[in-house]
Amino acid sequence: MSEQEKINEEDFKSVLDTRGLYCPEPLFEIRNFSEDIEIGKCFKVFADDPAAEEDFKRWAKRTGQEILRFEKNGEDLVFYFKKKK
Repeated sequence: MSEQEKINEEDFKSVLDTRGLYCPEPLFEIRNFSEDIEIGKCFKVFADDPAAEEDFKRWAKRTGQEILRFEKNGEDLVFYFKKKK
């Protein structure tokens, strides 16, 4: 079973909604939000800024966070992260 199939929505109680915000605001929001998340915990982020897809992927790589799943639902982008550092 792949990591994406193992995702349990109950693990994602921390949710950040950046819909309606545009670059660079979603990056500022996710950076501030993630600072309060404990290492090893998961969180979910909603966005609708087309630039957020690439921005969040670069942010995760740069900060060492793990993207467990990424979904596109119409205009909504949904990221499932696990805090690693």
